[in-house]
Amino acid sequence: MVGIAGLQVVAHLFCLMMRASGVPFAWAAPTEKLEAFLEGHRQAFEWLGGVPRECLYDNPKTAVVRILARPERQEHAIFSSLRAHYLFDSYFYRPAQAHEKGAVENLVGYVRRNALVPVPEFPSWEALNEHLLGWCEREQVRLKDRWVQEQAGLRSLPAQPFRCALTQLLPVSRLSLVSFDRNRYSVPCRYVGRTLLLMAFTDHIEVWDRQDRVAVHQRCYQRGQLILELEHYLPALARKPRAATHAAVVNQLPAIYARVREQLCHSHPEGYREFAAILLLLNQMAPAYPTPVPVPASLAAMRVALPDLAQYNSLVPKADMVLAGVAP
Repeated sequence: MVGIAGLQVVAHLFCLMMRASGVPFAWAAPTEKLEAFLEGHRQAFEWLGGVPRECLYDNPKTAVVRILARPERQEHAIFSSLRAHYLFDSYFYRPAQAHEKGAVENLVGYVRRNALVPVPEFPSWEALNEHLLGWCEREQVRLKDRWVQEQAGLRSLPAQPFRCALTQLLPVSRLSLVSFDRNRYSVPCRYVGRTLLLMAFTDHIEVWDRQDRVAVHQRCYQRGQLILELEHYLPALARKPRAATHAAVVNQLPAIYARVREQLCHSHPEGYREFAAILLLLNQMAPAYPTPVPVPASLAAMRVALPDLAQYNSLVPKADMVLAGVAP
């Protein structure tokens, strides 16, 4: 348990330890589902600066679909795709052989005792993982001599990271919603009746129409929740302005909108049209969802000197000062 934004929540730890040096890595997520298992690998490899040639696992259900004879395993297809992307081999402990997996179980306990005791409080999951990475870096420094030798044997990272997401084709309901993991998320109303591709990451979901990303929402791990974006419904409000008085997406707006709606609708019979017009102004400010482009390190480190604006004074013509007066 950890504190996130004032709430006590369960943090699921992805832990990895390098065999020769003992350097640990830990990353926390609000779930232990497959997408988090995949993301943990990506985060670990990027932090290590390379990829180990093989990884040994304790038969996690997220990676192993079926345990076959002896060392053979039927892996989840997406996990096999991750291995093919990063080019590492997987090996698994034998079931019911506790003496073989002590290092794995001890690592989780070691991380909890040394990095998360007493129970810490963080404003976000990002802050929690920054804390864990700081602890990992201190461990790396402590084991520096052995780590330098082991790091030299890592494979290079691929040019592009693995996309750590589950994908699913979903129909859009007449209310412009897609249902995923017992919650409903909005998409632009022009996609009603269509089938779109949903990508579920650990911290967010994306909805795509072929090559176009049409919606992004923060991932919700509760049940029965309705996650809406006003911009998705603005074209519908333009056609049916009266819906602005009772639409669910409007009811989720900050309280100031409710006060404005009440004043406009009570002061004039057509006040709902004025309120809808205010909402439609968001059409000019609604964000698009372009794929983020990373800033090259060379540009991020660049510093531009401030210009000397005084030099522009030389462009101003100098006029003779003439004092005129009237004689009495």
